[in-house]
Amino acid sequence: MDDRLRDAPFGVLEVTRDGVVAAVDDTATDLVDGLADAAGAPVGDVFPRSVEDSVPSAFAGETVDAGSFEEYYPDLDQWLAVTVTTRDADSDDTDPGTESCEAPPAATVFLEDVTERRRYEQTVERFRTERARTAVIDALLSDVLAELVGADSRDEIAETICSRLGETELYEFAWVGERAVDGDGVAVRAAAGGTGETFDAVRETLESSRPTAEERAVQTGDLQVVAPLAEDPAAPEPVRRAGFADGVQSLLAIPLAHGSTVHGVVGVYAAGSDAFGERERASFRTLGEVAGFAVTAVRNRSLLRSDAVTEVTFEVDRPAALADLSAALDARVALEGTVPQGDDALLCYVSVDDGDVDRLAAATADGGETDASSSATLDVPGVDAARVVHAGESGGTLELEVRSDSPLLAAENAGGTVQRAEFASGSGRVVVDLPPDGDVRRMVAAVCREFAADVQAKRDRERSPSRGREFRDELGDELTDRQQTVLRTAYLAGYFESPRDSTAEEVASSLDITGSTLLHHLRASQRKLLDAFFDGDVRPGNAE
Repeated sequence: MDDRLRDAPFGVLEVTRDGVVAAVDDTATDLVDGLADAAGAPVGDVFPRSVEDSVPSAFAGETVDAGSFEEYYPDLDQWLAVTVTTRDADSDDTDPGTESCEAPPAATVFLEDVTERRRYEQTVERFRTERARTAVIDALLSDVLAELVGADSRDEIAETICSRLGETELYEFAWVGERAVDGDGVAVRAAAGGTGETFDAVRETLESSRPTAEERAVQTGDLQVVAPLAEDPAAPEPVRRAGFADGVQSLLAIPLAHGSTVHGVVGVYAAGSDAFGERERASFRTLGEVAGFAVTAVRNRSLLRSDAVTEVTFEVDRPAALADLSAALDARVALEGTVPQGDDALLCYVSVDDGDVDRLAAATADGGETDASSSATLDVPGVDAARVVHAGESGGTLELEVRSDSPLLAAENAGGTVQRAEFASGSGRVVVDLPPDGDVRRMVAAVCREFAADVQAKRDRERSPSRGREFRDELGDELTDRQQTVLRTAYLAGYFESPRDSTAEEVASSLDITGSTLLHHLRASQRKLLDAFFDGDVRPGNAE
């Protein structure tokens, strides 16, 4: 080999017309393991394999095929730029390094490691593709979310999600399942797209011994990503086989959750194995949260506007937050009203008869531990914070932040509205209303599954039309959700009493907002209330 080639900053192989390696420089042996002893061996035996095997193929014919190309070599985990050049057949120049070969070199193979550049280009292209795909997905999900806000029924919510996701080129199909009444199983509610054999396999394996990704999403409340589907050992075998046959390589299971309740799940199936990156997952998490909220809102609107309701009365024993509270105080505790607070909490306003409300507030202010002045230790699980709204000689009113250890929250999250709740000595009754199309079995299962509760009575009753209810319905359409929350909290906290039971700062603290924000919402909602009262409707020019 010419000394100039030996000293070149790239790998060099000299190969005879018979495809035998005549010489190899040091750079080539550093680039490719196995070339150090390659001289005298067929190039096809010593050169690493690639998908196209372009180097051995260049010497497979009667003449050498010159050319340049870049290939990935799996055994090396490298990209190599390769150039094959031929020599003049009449050339008689030889090199001492080739004296042992039967024929002089006919071609020279130049090698260069381009792995870093190719990986950089792949990274740039991947980000470019992800950015374009994310823009399309975000626009799609924005449209879906806008439609969900105005949905009037759970069927409309399910059909909106399925049609918008399942009928795009991004995904093969989508389906929506609803949580089964008596457990964590899933029942199909809607589907759209080219479902093929995969959706049939998913439907048939629901509630089988090996849960689907959608069932796991319902059980855990967490997003589930599967890719590639055919190789996922957790997926039921029929689903893996069907996905392989249909060319479905990945799926995303999105829980439809509001607060601590998972209403159902969306299954989205795609052909690519990298269809759901981190950005897509974040967007779909938002979709699941908004859809879960929409399901809850539909149920609440249905109850608010219905002339008939289903009333269910539960008998509840300890452990449950307000039952435990009545036992700890040895007093009668009655619910005056609730305000949803965050994802898994209720702000509860309760009246206490024949109990020491100051003692309770001191006991719960630090997470259930009494201060030095308390006569006994109170253990009230699920009550994170307490504040005395009004104190009398033998009782008063308390504001409690109640977490998930409460049948009240379970009933609300399952679509019911708690009308009354009274407890004494560790037990009591909770009365819950549902709209006519409400799922009574689901709500009962949600309450009884988690708490020591039994159904005492169930009845359907008519709500007589009243001008007051019509007024509330009309005004409710004008107030924003935040305005209603602020107005209800201030009312239940005694802000409008004279003298006030709660200051603006105390109400704002309960809602985790500033005092100025509270007053802004109060002024806006009060103006709408007065407009509706004096003028019969809200004047658009005065609405905030």
